[in-house]
Amino acid sequence: MDVSIEPVNRETLPLLDDGLRALARHMDDPFSATLDGLDAALFSDRPSCHALVARRKGAQKPLGIALYSPVFSTVRGGAGIYVSDLWVDDVARGRNLGRRLVAEVVRHGSDIWGAGFLRLAAYNDNHDALAAYARMGFERVEGEIPLRLAGSAFERIAAM
Repeated sequence: MDVSIEPVNRETLPLLDDGLRALARHMDDPFSATLDGLDAALFSDRPSCHALVARRKGAQKPLGIALYSPVFSTVRGGAGIYVSDLWVDDVARGRNLGRRLVAEVVRHGSDIWGAGFLRLAAYNDNHDALAAYARMGFERVEGEIPLRLAGSAFERIAAM
């Protein structure tokens, strides 16, 4: 499969949006992101994330996407990468596109942040994704429970 992986730019931003929406549909998740919000996150003076899109040359349909940000770990003693969204279209699954996207994220994060590790999360019942990540060498982080602060609780803390 002749697929290129490239950093998202303003021209390919709609492809990222399409891939993120497809991921949300696949996972039966709500989707609140907007093109303006993605544009601000990716292309402001201080971007909060980076993204990649995989597609056939010139195609206007994504075959895969990755959205990722820097993290810092005192446990690991350095910078890492958090992949918040990783998606591969059904037609491209089983062809190492997910692995190629992860590899490009690792290269980019290593170059710009000096990253030495990568984290992501998968749903407990997403057995195909968990198996694919295990084949890549990902390990479950035993003893950790992911937590989130959002909505009114986030606003209350911010107002303190």
